[in-house]
Amino acid sequence: MMKKKRKVSDIQSVIMTVLSLMTVITSVSMGLLLYNRYETAMRQNDVRDAQNLMETIANSMEQYLKNMRQISDTVNYNIIQAFDVSSPEFNQQLSLLYDLNKDKIQSIALYDMDGELLGAEPVTLQKEGVEVSRQSWFENAKEKIENMHFSTPHMQDLFQDDAKRYHWVISLSRAVEVIDGDSPENGILLVDMKYSFIEEMMDQINDRSRGRYYYLCDREGKLIYHPYANEISNGLFQENSGLASCSEDGIYRNLRSPHGEKQTIIVNTISYTGWKLVGVVMPDIRTDSLEKFRIYMITIVIMLIMMLLVVNRIVSKRISSPILKLDASVTAYEAGEKPDIYIGGSYEIRHLGDSVQKSYEEIERLMKEIVEQQNERRKSELAVLQSQINPHFLYNTLESITWMIEGNRNQDAVFMISELAQLFRISLSRGKTIIRIGDELQHCRNYMNIQKYRYRERFVTEYDVSEEIYPFCTVKLILQPILENAIYYGVGDMDEDDHPRILVRGFKKDEDIYLMVSDNGMGMRREDVENILTDNQKVPKHGSGVGLINVHTRIQLMFGAGYGLAVESEPDEGTTVTIHLPAIPYTKENCELLETPGKPSRNEGEA
Repeated sequence: MMKKKRKVSDIQSVIMTVLSLMTVITSVSMGLLLYNRYETAMRQNDVRDAQNLMETIANSMEQYLKNMRQISDTVNYNIIQAFDVSSPEFNQQLSLLYDLNKDKIQSIALYDMDGELLGAEPVTLQKEGVEVSRQSWFENAKEKIENMHFSTPHMQDLFQDDAKRYHWVISLSRAVEVIDGDSPENGILLVDMKYSFIEEMMDQINDRSRGRYYYLCDREGKLIYHPYANEISNGLFQENSGLASCSEDGIYRNLRSPHGEKQTIIVNTISYTGWKLVGVVMPDIRTDSLEKFRIYMITIVIMLIMMLLVVNRIVSKRISSPILKLDASVTAYEAGEKPDIYIGGSYEIRHLGDSVQKSYEEIERLMKEIVEQQNERRKSELAVLQSQINPHFLYNTLESITWMIEGNRNQDAVFMISELAQLFRISLSRGKTIIRIGDELQHCRNYMNIQKYRYRERFVTEYDVSEEIYPFCTVKLILQPILENAIYYGVGDMDEDDHPRILVRGFKKDEDIYLMVSDNGMGMRREDVENILTDNQKVPKHGSGVGLINVHTRIQLMFGAGYGLAVESEPDEGTTVTIHLPAIPYTKENCELLETPGKPSRNEGEA
């Protein structure tokens, strides 16, 4: 009853499943598409916002650097070249200029070409032991006197500070012409800009929670400012500033960071310095608006799916209802009942029900014909298989008897004739196909006695058969072909020194009987063993001519596919053939049942 309910429900569930899958796939696909479009637009807007912000900061920074250059020009043209460095006016003008710009400038200093301090503002003493001439800003200005040079951020260590403070600065240096007395001399002007001014400007635009950040580097990739400077110095963060320093201004998408994350790089070059203002946008970082839209889309998709699932259930029920009724009548018919096939619903279902009704009527008629034909065919197959007896064995045996008589071996000839007569008596068995296992074993002994004389006792045959299995049924003539193969392909060509031997065993295990024929002959290859019981390679016929495939087929025709032969063999190790039979007692009723054409096989009966 449960099986019937499962079948009926499956019909409706198939329609429901298909419609539900289409609903889910369509809804999820649309949701993913919309979310992807929105996410792409958000990412593009994010990049555009970053680019616009960078342009604003770049303009502000360029204006700041321009002011620093103007201050440097003012010091050079309006003070250094206008006044003698030893005059009071020089110091007054330098002090006045510093006071006007001290929020941006840490200090102003003037050196000669040997690194000796000529003047500074604010006025202070230079630290002892400082070799100014070896400072990078000094060397750059001295080597390229026509340019202004900006350094990377560094700690100022030129002047003494009573408060023991350390100031981070960016140095602007240039070569100037100094008036000291009557003759002009060359010197180096140093303007130390406060790094905190640039740091504050960059800190204003950096927000780690937005999934993007900005940093400054020079032409060689050395960092001027980075929001993760502490992490970088501690080895907890890496930045590929070298790539940005070599890149032209623009947007570079889908790059890999040193940590393996995807990122978009925006590069903007700062005028006057060649510095690179770099913006890094992380596409994988979810913004608040994107998270809200994702939750919104998930909610909409879930509600849409639930609504469509309800509609799908109603539609699937209306479609499947007539099919379920038709299936119920068909299931009842399969159970052996004779119900009226349901004919209703749409035109297609009515037509299908009418066709099923006519088909069942035709099937019943054809089944009767098929059963009759199969019974006749099976009877013919058994008869043909059992009648495949090659006369060579009979000819050879009679010829051996003739030689014995001519050689005056009358006693042996009488024994051979007696064994042959008993062999044929069991073979004929009054036309029966089923005989006792005991009779089959006697037929086996008769056959081996004849072969022993023919081969002049070159091999030994041993028997280890439990008498418990004698009164059980078997198909006749199943051992002789196996023994024949054991002789021809096993021990027949062996030397007596190799002690050729054939062992016949038989026993009962649970509800099954096993007969085993083993030899210590040459054995077979694995591929031969795999094919020996198939139609791909049939065993050549000798003696009785009934090969292993013949025996295997006869057993399965009689008892079912669960029984038959199994072959085990290894080259130079010998071969074992096992016969698997059902333990059916040899009674008149069982024999009649097995001999009757059209009776069910053992496996079919158990099913």
